[in-house]
Amino acid sequence: MAEQNNDSVRQAKDAALRKHNPGASRKQLVLWLGALVLGAILGWLGIKPLNDLFNFIATVFTRLFQFIAVPTIALAVITTLASLGGKRETKRIFAHAVTYTLLTTISAAAVGLVLYLWIAPGNLPAEVVGAGAAAVPTDKVGSLSYYDHFLTVIPNNILQPFLAGNVLSVMIIAASVGLALAFMPKTENRAVLLKGLYGVQELLFTLIKAILWALPVGILAFSGQLAAQVQAGVIVGALGKYVAVVLGGNTIQFFIILPLFLLARGLNPLAVFKKMSPAIAVALFTKSSAGTLPVTLASAEVNLKVNPKVSRFVLPICTTINMNGCAAFILVTSLFVMQNAGFELTLGTMIAWLFIAVLAAIGNAGVPMGCYFLTLSLMSSIGAPIGLMGVILPIYTIIDMIETAENVWSDASVCAMTDHDLKDQLDNEPAVSAS
Repeated sequence: MAEQNNDSVRQAKDAALRKHNPGASRKQLVLWLGALVLGAILGWLGIKPLNDLFNFIATVFTRLFQFIAVPTIALAVITTLASLGGKRETKRIFAHAVTYTLLTTISAAAVGLVLYLWIAPGNLPAEVVGAGAAAVPTDKVGSLSYYDHFLTVIPNNILQPFLAGNVLSVMIIAASVGLALAFMPKTENRAVLLKGLYGVQELLFTLIKAILWALPVGILAFSGQLAAQVQAGVIVGALGKYVAVVLGGNTIQFFIILPLFLLARGLNPLAVFKKMSPAIAVALFTKSSAGTLPVTLASAEVNLKVNPKVSRFVLPICTTINMNGCAAFILVTSLFVMQNAGFELTLGTMIAWLFIAVLAAIGNAGVPMGCYFLTLSLMSSIGAPIGLMGVILPIYTIIDMIETAENVWSDASVCAMTDHDLKDQLDNEPAVSAS
């Protein structure tokens, strides 16, 4: 029997790896790195017509991202909340899962913020971000009171926030609509409305995939644009500290914070990690929490002996909303881009963005290249120059592997803690393999 259980986990792992084809991801990484290097070389040549072409292509990609940004975020939040709220029959499991999800996600973002303040990545040269920073309306910030600031994000009609690209207002509208759909009576009208929203979301994802397919051209342009303006050593130094913050935060969350959560609930982190290691390994190579879900379910039920009532409810939810690595990436990258754009980053502003990053990560349901795209969307919608995001992109491919493994490890931790808390309150059922 034990051998059969191990075989089921192994089969789920192999199937997930075949489906997501890690070799294709490696080819994509090589292509992006090649575009980055080629763009840098061409930019250094200082050929004016070529640099003008790079500026044009970079502007085209920036506009495409701005075009797709706000509706993508809105639909992700609406569909996520609508699907979560419908699970009313398991309130106790839901409450524990969401509580642990919020605690771990906020802690991941907080670790990223502390490291950002400590390592303090430097600014890129002013000429790189000057053009974009000049368009940011920072002159009005000082004249607004706290009450005025909050009023600017409270929508007074449904279209204006979308037209103005006010992401906070859009998130308020999206959260309200999502929760309303969650608690609506399950009528035919509700089903039709949800089906329409999912259809529009699929359409947007198709458009995003088309943009990503052409993205090597954008990376080439962004890299050439930056290389033509600054010395490469300055960029490498600033980005080196930025990467140190992101990877350092992921490492601390993975090896220290999450084990401390497990210890606080009376669980052995090493034992949990060992039993969930097949899922974590698959997540590292596929860069997809959703694609890893069959392996995560099989590992939790067969190896960790989690009650199926818990695992089959908590793990799909956590795959959607429990994004520890994503929250930290969104926060650190947003601060880095805003700092280079000339925004005044007070402690209050940083804390506010911590919670924005957590909310954005929770709304990151099914978005291709989710964390990167959401960060880019947030930055473009507030008017911050996003040219340097083109240089971050190839680095993000590596970061994404580590973040996905961290997300799945966090999913497993939340599932284990929820099962431990409720083991005497739920009826036990046979742990049938979920592969």
